[in-house]
Amino acid sequence: MQLTDARYPGGALPVDGYGPGYFRVGGKIHDGPVLVAPGQGAIDWAGLDDQAPLLALEGAVDVLFLGMGADIDRPPHDLVAALDQRGIMVEAMSSPSAARSYNVLLSEGRRVACALLTV
Repeated sequence: MQLTDARYPGGALPVDGYGPGYFRVGGKIHDGPVLVAPGQGAIDWAGLDDQAPLLALEGAVDVLFLGMGADIDRPPHDLVAALDQRGIMVEAMSSPSAARSYNVLLSEGRRVACALLTV
């Protein structure tokens, strides 16, 4: 079987892997929650109370995949409402699912970001 490497446009970074307390993005390990966004790369993120970097995505992304950790959980209503007002659709799911969904849409050239809580 011949495998073809996924291509990510414009130097965008995929989520390569994850484990207890960390994510690997573009080959680099990030301990704790991480935000991966166009033009920013992967940055440490303080979690759901740290809304400023998510709100700053206005105009840069259409969809934010919000990884809620090991399991699905509801994101804070005020965060979802604030992002919606800025034209950013939030898809909340487990962090592994959010990372996979982000990678697929990223490889299609979509305007996406992901904010992931650790598993």
